[in-house]
Amino acid sequence: MQQADDEEIFDRAFVEGRVIISADTDFGTLLATRQETKPSVVLFRRSSQRKPEAQLTLILLNLPDVAAILDQGAIVVFEENRVRTRFLPIV
Repeated sequence: MQQADDEEIFDRAFVEGRVIISADTDFGTLLATRQETKPSVVLFRRSSQRKPEAQLTLILLNLPDVAAILDQGAIVVFEENRVRTRFLPIV
């Protein structure tokens, strides 16, 4: 799906019940404009780690705290010193 556009990734994640993990804030915009509760999105902000290994570690360390939130439909934002969550839909 590397060549897919954001809409295609969003639609496929919705159909397959997946969570989108990205540093692309466009997925947050898509969630806001669609007013849907799925798919959930994990965003890495600029100030957060960029190396895949560090991102994986960050997700795994925080997964116990955010798994239920992601199952319900949310956007989880990883920043350098904090994790923010917001339930969907974004209003």
